[in-house]
Amino acid sequence: MNESRPALDDLYAQAQQAAEHSYSPYSHFRVGAALKLTNGQIVTGTNVENVSYGLTICAERSALVAAVSRFGPEIRIEAVAVANLNNAASPPCGACRQVLAEFTLPDTPVVFPVADGQRVMPFGDLLPLTFEMKAK
Repeated sequence: MNESRPALDDLYAQAQQAAEHSYSPYSHFRVGAALKLTNGQIVTGTNVENVSYGLTICAERSALVAAVSRFGPEIRIEAVAVANLNNAASPPCGACRQVLAEFTLPDTPVVFPVADGQRVMPFGDLLPLTFEMKAK
């Protein structure tokens, strides 16, 4: 985890700004994510709900889709920030962890809200047993 605390704080602030654009008319749980890519770019995303809930996309996956759409499938993530406007703990969900695993390294820092503030941990600790296959 080589990302400095001020850099993670800035990334977290960008995740909070992204949460302002949340489409969450059902849960009212407004989440934003910011990804710092190894090319230096920062890409954000927000959650977009659907009345069926199962078709809802989380902020982390929204940011990742935007990053791949903009920069291509070779992107790699240097740092991840997740924030919400509900003052609630919200680490990335299991689906987001697995999807992010394709583009992160085990030491990629992830910052997210917890009950008493924020927590930063390496991605490998957040999802220690990823599902992996070798691409052909």
